[in-house]
Amino acid sequence: MLAFLPVAQSSIEVYKMIWELHGTTMRHALSVTVAALALMLFASAQDDVPTYRAEATNAFVWGEDTRAGAISSNVEDPVTGNAIHKVKHGGVEVSSRAGFERVGASEVLSFTTTVVNTTNSEIWVRQGGVTVDGHAVLPVAVVATKKGLNKKQRERVLDVASMQCFANRFLENEEFFSPVKSPEGFAVSPNHALTVSYVTRDPRNSPVLCSAEGCHPKGMMRFSVVVNATVFVFLWPGGAVVSCGS
Repeated sequence: MLAFLPVAQSSIEVYKMIWELHGTTMRHALSVTVAALALMLFASAQDDVPTYRAEATNAFVWGEDTRAGAISSNVEDPVTGNAIHKVKHGGVEVSSRAGFERVGASEVLSFTTTVVNTTNSEIWVRQGGVTVDGHAVLPVAVVATKKGLNKKQRERVLDVASMQCFANRFLENEEFFSPVKSPEGFAVSPNHALTVSYVTRDPRNSPVLCSAEGCHPKGMMRFSVVVNATVFVFLWPGGAVVSCGS
């Protein structure tokens, strides 16, 4: 069950500098030079509100009622057995998975979405956002390697190899949303799919609750992604977020 909600259009300040990564997927090594340049641009703008012009007009919320013909479901990953939330509407299927782990001194939250386009037209996928207990959090820049970056730059990024969520393939490392949003997003051709991840640091103090059954984040996480003019929203209670740690 889903909810079909109006989303008011608003004019929001656009980042003027866009981080452009070489290559189309993380399977190709990222250029350290490009990563360093992106970090400098991000550092100069990190005090500004990281927003973009919102053009989405509708929203589907996973698990809530709708009359718009969208269908939500919850399935198990055939490999890991972990939950995958899915929403289908109008020839587009959007799925979401969520994981967490400790990386260095930070608790890291990762959300991966796969968008499948079975329509006859190209669709565009853009960054939505993540909130943790109602507080918006930026994605962290993800790079293939920290080699060649200075200390300050290394502190601002995460490398793929350091994150068990991606190293153990629970989540895919094909593409990542950037802390500097691109208004164009990712194009998905007819009968093709895109997998992209949103990685962020949990901003709370003592965000993890542990018991005899294991550990999980406290509170509620909200992840969204924009497909053309529609926002797909996935709510993740902390107890449903999978621990990727060893």
